[in-house]
Amino acid sequence: MLLAVVIGAGAGVGSVVFRWCIQTFTRVLSGHQDYAASPGAGNPYVPWLGPCFVLLTPVIGGLLYGPLVNRFAKEARGHGVPEVMLAVAQRGGRISPKVAVVKTLASALCIGSGGSVGREGPIVQIGSALGSTLGRVTKVTEERMKLLVACGAAGGIAATFNAPLAGVFFAMELILGTFSAEAFGATVLASVTASIIGRATFGDTAFLDLPDFHVDHLAQYALFALLGVVAAAVGVGFSRVLYLIEDACDWLWRGPEWLRPAVGGLALGLVLLALPQMYGVGYPVLQKATEGGYAVGFLLLLLGGKILATSLTIGIGGSGGVFAPSLFIGAMLGSAYGIGVHHLLPASAGAVGAYALVGMGAVFAGAARAPITAVVILFELTGEYSIILPLMLAIVLATAVSRLLTGDTIYTLKLRRRGIDLEGPAPGARIGTQHVGTVMEPLPSSLPVSTALADAADMLSLSGHGALPVVDHTGDYVGVITAQAVAEALAEQPKAAPAVIGELAEPPAPVTADQPLAQALHILLSSSGTGVPVLDSEHGKPVGWLSHQSALRAVHTAA
Repeated sequence: MLLAVVIGAGAGVGSVVFRWCIQTFTRVLSGHQDYAASPGAGNPYVPWLGPCFVLLTPVIGGLLYGPLVNRFAKEARGHGVPEVMLAVAQRGGRISPKVAVVKTLASALCIGSGGSVGREGPIVQIGSALGSTLGRVTKVTEERMKLLVACGAAGGIAATFNAPLAGVFFAMELILGTFSAEAFGATVLASVTASIIGRATFGDTAFLDLPDFHVDHLAQYALFALLGVVAAAVGVGFSRVLYLIEDACDWLWRGPEWLRPAVGGLALGLVLLALPQMYGVGYPVLQKATEGGYAVGFLLLLLGGKILATSLTIGIGGSGGVFAPSLFIGAMLGSAYGIGVHHLLPASAGAVGAYALVGMGAVFAGAARAPITAVVILFELTGEYSIILPLMLAIVLATAVSRLLTGDTIYTLKLRRRGIDLEGPAPGARIGTQHVGTVMEPLPSSLPVSTALADAADMLSLSGHGALPVVDHTGDYVGVITAQAVAEALAEQPKAAPAVIGELAEPPAPVTADQPLAQALHILLSSSGTGVPVLDSEHGKPVGWLSHQSALRAVHTAA
């Protein structure tokens, strides 16, 4: 608890410093507090250049942060969150302390010089690096180290966006990938501490200042549902274009990596000259879109421009997040969609701004597949509770459609392109590359569904297993019965407890003999028993048993 509070305080201070750096570099390089608020204006420091100064700012920024990243922390390049996910999944939560300093300067220089990326990726990596560093100094266990990394991520999100709940769920859903009472408590402490520091510095104001929106017609729910489906396709498309352009930049560039951001900055400068609304994060443009300040054609141009500008910023070696761009893209999509349906159904379509807000959450959910985070963060960033039902509907549909379209998210795809599977074995690991069939043990004796609880308790106590397979009257496999389930049932009142185990048997997530052991271990760790049945991949019948002890035999098969 104490470490969580300290990390939250560090992440809060880190977010304050990070935002100050962004504002300072933006003023120095553009002459404006936020150039996106006055697109097309000249730089007062170099008035003779007029709006053409944007051709040079990405180049200057690239000359500053390119050598910094290449020399001190190459992992600070890109959008940051995948690196934190990898550290938690396969590196025991270990992140170099240099990342916090390098990421702060590199991302602030990138955004301040016109890079069309967001703040969330950098602050997640900065806070996580602080948590990892403190964990190593205090010599905590590996599991606690991962939790401290998540605390840093939660604190960074909470302080940067004034969204303490969103920070908690972002850390658990995306960084840890699991929910537990301990993780929730620790991340809440870090998030609250960071939020207090953030609010003391930036004030307690919502991300967007919007009027209340209401759903006045039931037909609007169908319109929001359709928006969720469209937003999923846009979110997945954003992910594909992002890495397609990164591949193109990799193929084209043949010079030293430290010079790549500066040379690539020329191309980014041309985009900014044509569409200056893409300069930096772009929150003023997003706000205006939610207020209905743009026509449909220009909204679609901004949508495509943001995808291009963000992809190009990342592709040339820039440093920044993809969360804010996904919100921007969603706002443009939702506003254009809202204007369209308002023309078609003027009596029942409702306010355009409501579709913009729902689009923001749905595109992020389609890209990142983090529905809980999407719902909570949109509620906190906007302060809008009045459209929570259509928001939830669209986000869940966007998540489901995204899963149908692709197996990866915008974060995991970056790792998979490098040959890293978060659910697979870590490179060089002695356990994980083998197939389950090579290490499974014989299937223990099955119990009929009609077995009495007391008899099942005797069998489990003598079997040496914490769970046993259960078959029906025809001998077909129906699931497993765990010692925990039987003990809990016997502890209930006799009239409330089931008489036989059939009502308690549940099938765990399927594990097949030809499945990689690394994937099966995730299922084994999440099961309430001490083992799971191994199924025939063709017929789905149990052919063996996988336990933690049998998994350890992989050490000898690997050797």
